Amino acid sequence: MTGECRVERLAKRVAGTPRELRTDRLLLRRWVPADREPFAALNADPKVAEYLPGTLSRKESDAMIKRLEGHFDRHGFGFWALEIRDGLCAGFVGLSVPRFEAHFTPCVEIGWRLGPTHWGRGYATEGARAALAFGFDVLGLEEIVSFTVPGNAASRRVMEKIGMTTDPADDFDHPSLAEGDPLRRHLLYRISAPAGQTKTA
Repeated sequence: MTGECRVERLAKRVAGTPRELRTDRLLLRRWVPADREPFAALNADPKVAEYLPGTLSRKESDAMIKRLEGHFDRHGFGFWALEIRDGLCAGFVGLSVPRFEAHFTPCVEIGWRLGPTHWGRGYATEGARAALAFGFDVLGLEEIVSFTVPGNAASRRVMEKIGMTTDPADDFDHPSLAEGDPLRRHLLYRISAPAGQTKTA
């Protein structure tokens, strides 16, 4: 079965799966209206946007939440809102099907975005490990990818901590960014499911 067919059928396979994941310190959950304000503040921070195309307005940030929830509706999984202790959204961690085409798509990617006040505490790594386990144990994925620009050392460290590896032959120009954009060149990281752990669609 092609990768495209596997991705398209994931939603059917994960019907009834948990709406949230818990770790020792984190709750990965679906989005609620109260997340909009803290998420907008995060997306408006230039530090967060350093390796992204740009900051987001409140309207753009709210629209992003709507897209993230729509992804859950279509696929049965997505980027969960990340809650730490105070009940407020500290960012997101989770799995997503990229909307662009590249040599490695269709695929499922793992990603995260946290506000600066939560950097350096291992939250992204902890949440990513939970999402990775969900992808392999529950979704039965054969492979999960992630990608970022070469200069994004913090995200690259998280990718490496959760066992992902990169190969220069996989480097690619992000098709959503224009030629000449300094962020266009990306590194692709991959991780395969442990032997005997994948399921067939």
